[in-house]
Amino acid sequence: MAVSRDRAHQSWRAAERVKGLSDRLIGIGPFGIGLDGVLAWVPGLGTAYSLAAGGLLIFSGITGGASLATLLRMGAYLAADSVSSTVPIAGWAIDTLFPAHLMAAKALQKDIEKRHGPAEMPLGWGGRKKATKGKLRNITPR
Repeated sequence: MAVSRDRAHQSWRAAERVKGLSDRLIGIGPFGIGLDGVLAWVPGLGTAYSLAAGGLLIFSGITGGASLATLLRMGAYLAADSVSSTVPIAGWAIDTLFPAHLMAAKALQKDIEKRHGPAEMPLGWGGRKKATKGKLRNITPR
């Protein structure tokens, strides 16, 4: 299925959002923790979040036209993360430290960039471009 560049880049941006929310909400050097790591310690809720965020990444991969190999690799990362969160204490600790959503999102983004070129992040998303300091931008349509 041929996917447009715009649709692929929408999937890239969706992966960026999930990656930041799940595994890099709070970054400390090369390490980070996000909702996936925090919610892992709440029985049932951690697994539910992990499955929902993983499902969104897989959906983004399918709609973004990712290759089967990329989708399988993403699925393996996400399955390992979700299965680990079903084991009390030790599994929750593994789930907290294993950045599966980050790894799956990066795999998807790499696949999209290879076929469609790099995606641009809108200003204010915290991506590659930042809004100029001191200048406000109008976000409401006129």
